[in-house]
Amino acid sequence: MVNADSAVKKENIFMKTLGLIGGTTWLSTVDYYRYINQITGERYGGDASARLILYSVNFSEFKAWADAGDWDTITERLSEIAAKLKTAGAEAIVLCSNTTHIAADAIQQSIGIPVLHIVDAVAKEIENLPAKKVALLGTRFTMEKDFYKSKLLGFGIETIIPEAEDRDFIHNSIFDELGKEIFRDETKQRYLEIIDKLNREGAEGIILGCTEIPLLIKQSDCSVPVFDTTMIHAKYAVDFALS
Repeated sequence: MVNADSAVKKENIFMKTLGLIGGTTWLSTVDYYRYINQITGERYGGDASARLILYSVNFSEFKAWADAGDWDTITERLSEIAAKLKTAGAEAIVLCSNTTHIAADAIQQSIGIPVLHIVDAVAKEIENLPAKKVALLGTRFTMEKDFYKSKLLGFGIETIIPEAEDRDFIHNSIFDELGKEIFRDETKQRYLEIIDKLNREGAEGIILGCTEIPLLIKQSDCSVPVFDTTMIHAKYAVDFALS
């Protein structure tokens, strides 16, 4: 018979502490927190929940830097926060958004503990489909910069993005609506039209590459497979924490 003390010792041995950098936006950060704890409970059993340290930033500061193209400041600030989480006991860092992974490699180099990269997690899910060509939806930064596409290419996965007008629509909807808890039927319909168009262009799956997009678009809305990056990244983080 296992007593309570033994159960606690087991938990101490087999559960790592994750440091979450959230607030970009707080809406999807709430889902990260919930998903990681739900999955931990399902896998670990009993009353288990995840060992988490959350640092939530002021999103308006980061958006202003991103709009100005000041990725150096974003990288420096995120690296400082990651270092604080490491000092507080985090054994890995989870960036709770897609776009902040522009800085992931630099953060990794600066702190000496793993940054659990969202694209690595997504690539594994795509390989399970399997698919060789996918479409990427997200902020303009995520769609147009190379950090997502180049990393997926390393897994043998080709990435396409929407045309310029559709990219503008997606980017603006994320900041003007989804990140402010505004979910309109018209916006959802436009997303579905964009997804159908990308499917006709050969996309075998659609990456919902902004953690706010799954708040609007669900697999049940689409005939083509979609990859919910929030859930995928949360599972990946739990895999690490319970490994």
